[in-house]
Amino acid sequence: MSDLIHLLPDSVANQIAAGEVVQRPASAVKELLENAVDSGATHIKLIIKDAGKTLIQVIDNGCGLSERDARMCFERHATSKIQNANDLMAIHTLGFRGEALASIASIAQVELKSKRNDDEVGTCVMIEGSEFKSQSPISTPEGTSISVKNLFFNVPARRNFLKSNTLELKYIVEEFLRVALVNPGIAFTMYNQERILHQVPASNLKQRLVALMGNAYNQRLIPVGQESGIVNIHGFIGKPEFAKKTRGEQYFFTNGRFIKNPYLHHAIENAFQQLIPKDSFPTYFIYLTVDPKTIDVNIHPTKTEVNFQDIKSIYAILHSSVRQSIGKFNLTPSLDFETEPSMEIPPLPEGAEVKPPTITVDPDYNPFEKKVRPQFEIPLQPRNRITEDQWKPLYDPLKDVHFKTEPKPSEEQGTQHILSNWDTDASLKRRIRPFQAQNRYIVSATPSGVVIIDPQKARERIYYERLVNSFETSQPFMQHQLHPQTILLSPEDFELTIGMIDIFEKAGFGIREFGKNTILIEAIPADCIEENITGLFESILEGLKSGTDDGKIKLQTRLAKSLSKSMSIFRKAKLQTEEMEGIIEQLFACQLPDLAPDGTPTMIFISFDDLDKKFK
Repeated sequence: MSDLIHLLPDSVANQIAAGEVVQRPASAVKELLENAVDSGATHIKLIIKDAGKTLIQVIDNGCGLSERDARMCFERHATSKIQNANDLMAIHTLGFRGEALASIASIAQVELKSKRNDDEVGTCVMIEGSEFKSQSPISTPEGTSISVKNLFFNVPARRNFLKSNTLELKYIVEEFLRVALVNPGIAFTMYNQERILHQVPASNLKQRLVALMGNAYNQRLIPVGQESGIVNIHGFIGKPEFAKKTRGEQYFFTNGRFIKNPYLHHAIENAFQQLIPKDSFPTYFIYLTVDPKTIDVNIHPTKTEVNFQDIKSIYAILHSSVRQSIGKFNLTPSLDFETEPSMEIPPLPEGAEVKPPTITVDPDYNPFEKKVRPQFEIPLQPRNRITEDQWKPLYDPLKDVHFKTEPKPSEEQGTQHILSNWDTDASLKRRIRPFQAQNRYIVSATPSGVVIIDPQKARERIYYERLVNSFETSQPFMQHQLHPQTILLSPEDFELTIGMIDIFEKAGFGIREFGKNTILIEAIPADCIEENITGLFESILEGLKSGTDDGKIKLQTRLAKSLSKSMSIFRKAKLQTEEMEGIIEQLFACQLPDLAPDGTPTMIFISFDDLDKKFK
């Protein structure tokens, strides 16, 4: 019997590693940009075609590679960053695992051109699917240029799982921002389809933030700073009044590396508590500096998660520094207990005359005289009981309705039984007037029971089917704005919106580009009654980003779900009878009236038989 265990070929092992390191084109962009930063470059270019599926190219003017290093860098676990295990606890660079280039080269066609400052000629290495093709001398500028073409060309299943170009480009922009925001001393340029998306020179941190996020951020940000023996904190937070309904402008960096940490995020959210609405998110760009020995950055293949040795202390310091910054810049009301309010006398207006106070005396006043107020007697009469003949007509709205005796609906019939009863008896709809409970739920009746409707979920279903129909017919219900609204978005949200303009137009939005990271809303859906257009649009974007589906049809479905939810937000209010009847009529005209777009019920049906049992 032959042995069962054997070593995997390097090409297969690299493809397995690629599944962890390179999940999508944005993953390759991250690894290549971090290598360029580690090279000591002062200017880095990122060139993208077809959202990275056709081409990802990173050009830097860093230290370059020798002829041997240009070949060795594609070997697995080949790195210049660490020599032994002890170096793992003192990491100051970004790429150190030695898996990135080997993994990328196993699933793409890679061309590397590099030249050191002291070399006369450079080196060109070509690899295709882990197969070494050629290595030759070449005339090239100092630094390194690496091109990744046809990503996942030999793994078609992985390529089929990629999202649309719009979403993949959004992910790439996110990775670009994460590197550019933490390296303000390096100039960055990003091209997409031969068009410049971002071009920022070397600058300080505040200038870098404004250059990438938009000029409006110059007035929206306030600094945060705190130094201690455990952690040094610096960066910026957004003013509470500019909190957004969409995530994305929330960045943590530790020792020059972007990280995700929900625990520290909670520290900032808690600091903004009661200063921003519950459905809004604070903006922050926080940079933490800690001793490398107190963190572990080797717990995740993408290195976006780290372990802190004393995270509870960092939480407390971060929370207090954010609160201090908010208070320092007079963003929260303060009380001065040293000042007596009664002593704060306002100055007299110019030219006003000062008149001495006068005293008026009542000579007839007697402090010992008691005045008795007259008492009015209210005659008490015995309470007369209301007879049944008196109250029954008041509480019997169904006295003129003659219900037919019908069998109890089965569970399989469900809402169809309600609809059939509702549709077949037009006189019933005219005679039974719905009413509202707790300024929220709509209560109505059918011949077989009582229906309780949630107006918010009912509106979600109505708007959702109306939007889906507009996508199919390409006839959106649009109302143009007398005063178009400008909305400043984050760079990734801006690219997502521009890539979906045609889908937004079918939903009833009139959108056009209006400067850097800014759009102009010229029209909104006809059914939209939301006055805060900025908040509505941000909520829609948040709903789009939280989904995982893809494809044009699925994007339209996600947009319809997000828009219908945002447009149908119901605040407790008294509804007129005509409004309630309109909601009922439109809901029962839908294809699936009993379910909201998210699958939750829009109504609850209680049969009269079940009610009878409750009273026995």
